Amino acid sequence: MARRRQGRKLDGWLAIDKPAGLTSTQVVGRVRRITQAAKLGHGGTLDPMATGVLPIALGEATKTVAYVMDGAKRYRFSVRWGEARDTDDADGEVIAESAARPTADDIRAALPEFVGEIEQSPPAYSAIKIDGERAYDLARAKKPVAPATRLVRVDAFTLVSIDDADHATFDVACGKGAYMRALARDLGLRLGTYGHISALRRVAVGPFAEADAVSLERLEADGVEAHLFPVEVALGLAALDLTETQAGYLRQGRPVRLLDRLTRPAEQEVVLARFDGRPVALARYEAGEIHPVRVLNL
Repeated sequence: MARRRQGRKLDGWLAIDKPAGLTSTQVVGRVRRITQAAKLGHGGTLDPMATGVLPIALGEATKTVAYVMDGAKRYRFSVRWGEARDTDDADGEVIAESAARPTADDIRAALPEFVGEIEQSPPAYSAIKIDGERAYDLARAKKPVAPATRLVRVDAFTLVSIDDADHATFDVACGKGAYMRALARDLGLRLGTYGHISALRRVAVGPFAEADAVSLERLEADGVEAHLFPVEVALGLAALDLTETQAGYLRQGRPVRLLDRLTRPAEQEVVLARFDGRPVALARYEAGEIHPVRVLNL
């Protein structure tokens, strides 16, 4: 007999303002303790030193995590020039130094090279798997680490300010998988010096922005219901309204034929199937039928 999951049935999303010093997994643990939710997951890891928007999925929202992780992201970070660190951020050890410091004009001239689809080597201290092992485990064991380069998308890379001779602050808008630590490292090298991230904040991910984010302390004081977003907020999918009978078929994992040509989605399009305004399933349209992809038990 299947074991029943312990905890409250809570379905939806929380946008947590992650504090520095905690891992994303530790934040999930804190949210679990506060909410007593039976099932949780997060929508995109933040480094321990980073702060900012960390979406937490509760219950049926865990079935939609991929939509948040694939969503656009925005960051603000500061670079410390003249030092390379093994982690590419302030938590690491200094491994090289340079007396060279870039000017604002130098920086602005170089930034367009890092916009668009670019090749990026993930940091040695990252969750990338190499021959089945996490890169950060290999790095901590002082084993050789050379994560393969990959294409990432950077939509905008803007110099915000020159804070002093050693520091500059930037805004970045990007797609999935882009490492801000790698951007800081590679920009420093392009400018004839070294660079690592001294401060990092994620200001938006998918549909969640800084204004939506709540601290762990505020969540505990207010209660989860005051800050819970509905499951469908993460999806950004077209909605398809069904009859009660059609919804029942989808919930059973059965396809539904659409007779009305006016309501048909595009071929292979994934939509949010609804009945009476409530989500029923993520479903794909194929050859005149709607097929359930993920049934939502709401």
